[in-house]
Amino acid sequence: MWTSETRGGALVGRASGRIDELHWEAFAEALKTAVETARAGGLGRLVVDLSQVDYMSSRGLRALTLGKREADGAGVPVVLAAPNELVREILAISRYDKIFAVADTVDGALES
Repeated sequence: MWTSETRGGALVGRASGRIDELHWEAFAEALKTAVETARAGGLGRLVVDLSQVDYMSSRGLRALTLGKREADGAGVPVVLAAPNELVREILAISRYDKIFAVADTVDGALES
């Protein structure tokens, strides 16, 4: 469901599968840990790679909200990267694309 690596001065976390009522808590915990890791490592940002996420429910959006709150408090910018069409639409409908920077690719997120 979550893997991470350091790349280009950032922590890149890759979520996968469905982020829904059954999996949102694990996603929220992974985001929290990633923020702490990025802050402790002096990394410039957290890139959340959504390319392998099939679906995100309102609970997944809540996890993003909690993660952003943690990241803002830690001074770690968060960029969402590579959402598929469905996830991009969910982000747009919920206006999360106004709250988060959203890049088309992980490389684009690293360059922003």
